[in-house]
Amino acid sequence: MSSLEAVWVQPYERPGAAVVTGVFDILHVGHVRYLGAVAARGLPLVVGVEDDPRVRAWKGPTRPLNPAPERAEVLAALRFVSGVFIVTGPPEAHGPEDYIDLLAPMRPGALAHTAGDPHAGARATAAAILSAECWEMDAIPGRSTTRIVDAAAKS
Repeated sequence: MSSLEAVWVQPYERPGAAVVTGVFDILHVGHVRYLGAVAARGLPLVVGVEDDPRVRAWKGPTRPLNPAPERAEVLAALRFVSGVFIVTGPPEAHGPEDYIDLLAPMRPGALAHTAGDPHAGARATAAAILSAECWEMDAIPGRSTTRIVDAAAKS
């Protein structure tokens, strides 16, 4: 049993979706292009948003800027997103086995991540165990929430 839980904001119950997880703190063009490219591969797109305590533990006490329910609501408003859930659980639960347990009931058709993701190997392993495809998508250069936050702090 996983220590992670999916709290559905926009439920999607059919098997075979492409699943993406992340923080998605300040939605920007990099996020939209990445998620749009995943959706363009033809499977319904389901997005998991990491909850606030998990993000704070990983990115520091000033993050996230937007609470998880609002980040999930913004993602659910994108026309190519079929489902959205919030990933809740202890910050230390971030290994492949945690996500395998979390995602197995969803029976994903694919797990997607950006090129250069430091967890790409774990994601590929998880996809194989879940009998899902593993899609590595191009990152959008120069586009990140951290870059936006840093630029705003310098202004």
